[in-house]
Amino acid sequence: MTGVSILGGSQTDFARNWTREGLGLAQMLEQVCAQALDVTGLEPERVQAIHVGNFVGELFCGQGMLGGLVNRLYPAWHDLPASRHEAACASGSMAILAAMADIQAGHYDCVLVVGAELMRNVGGQRAAEFLGAAAWAGEEGQSATYLWPHMFDQVLNEYDRRYGVDMAHLTSIARVNLGNAKRNPLSQTRAWQLTDAHFAANDEFNPLIEGRLRRADCGQITDGAACLILASDAFAERYQRDYPAQPAPVPILGWGHRGGPMSLAEKLAISGDSPWVFPHLRATIQDALSRARLADANALDVIETHDCFTVSEYMAIDHFGLTPPGQSWQFIEEGALAFDGRLPINPSGGLIGSGHPVGATGVRMLLDGFKQVRGLAGDYQVEGARRVATLNFGGSATATACFVVGEP
Repeated sequence: MTGVSILGGSQTDFARNWTREGLGLAQMLEQVCAQALDVTGLEPERVQAIHVGNFVGELFCGQGMLGGLVNRLYPAWHDLPASRHEAACASGSMAILAAMADIQAGHYDCVLVVGAELMRNVGGQRAAEFLGAAAWAGEEGQSATYLWPHMFDQVLNEYDRRYGVDMAHLTSIARVNLGNAKRNPLSQTRAWQLTDAHFAANDEFNPLIEGRLRRADCGQITDGAACLILASDAFAERYQRDYPAQPAPVPILGWGHRGGPMSLAEKLAISGDSPWVFPHLRATIQDALSRARLADANALDVIETHDCFTVSEYMAIDHFGLTPPGQSWQFIEEGALAFDGRLPINPSGGLIGSGHPVGATGVRMLLDGFKQVRGLAGDYQVEGARRVATLNFGGSATATACFVVGEP
């Protein structure tokens, strides 16, 4: 037990294009924070500190200092401590960890965490260039048109070199996540009409992006925000008493947080003697499970994991210990990751199906964990979900974070 609970939260509709609506980051933050207060019933005065997750607001929007955009929203927030956190795709999780530390240190009892990214205001090539800031500038991916598909194609090649990979298993991951996203009323791809050709080696409907990765293997460029309100155990007890009509708070049972060298090549060299492609990622997960007092990942009911590409979910399966290293295909062939499988992965649709507004992703994952535990996930609710893990990482697993939420 961490001494920190989730009171609730909100997310925007990830299918929205905010620029086309004539709106920007400020309006996105305003809407999602207002929604979080509304669904929890909290007055703005109850919030004591603010943490913001965002990756590249300066590049996409020319905007930094995002804490000030949240400070402005309510008179009671005008002088609150507000911090912005950056760790590429794990920025939202870093904001969560900082908020937890504030609560655990006794500095504050009720802290708002919000992650946001505006990404659809530029073309795909320009967006890829901006997102490339999470790699080692000038040192990695210099020959790539799209840097991150190129980098994760290298991860695929490393798996293939060590263990062998059948691309059909990656296609199965894409099918599951895009299928799950149709149940999610806030997912980016819920209205997409997909046929078998969109999952095939079909250069018209599913073209190659970089290396062996095709369009269906890739997460989305997304506008969106997600917000959580975290509280100390004492505040959570008072909240449950004062707001009896609201869902009960969900405890954060465990967490893990580790980093790695900037370059993918360095990380792969370090892991050369390990059965795990990313041993530090494996350790992050083990830390979270251990702190949650769970024997292993089979004690979980749901996993929301970082599927920026299908190969990153493939990697998550064995790093969670659900199969031996390099044997993630066994879990896929069993159908265990399916919505009605033994341990559903990404019932929300994940990054491939739900969308990937980079700074919001870690927050959205934990919000979905809260929803699953409290039976609030609607059509994508997994029956009987009591414990949920999230795995979020930035760059080529340079920053990693894992949380376990649910019933002790």
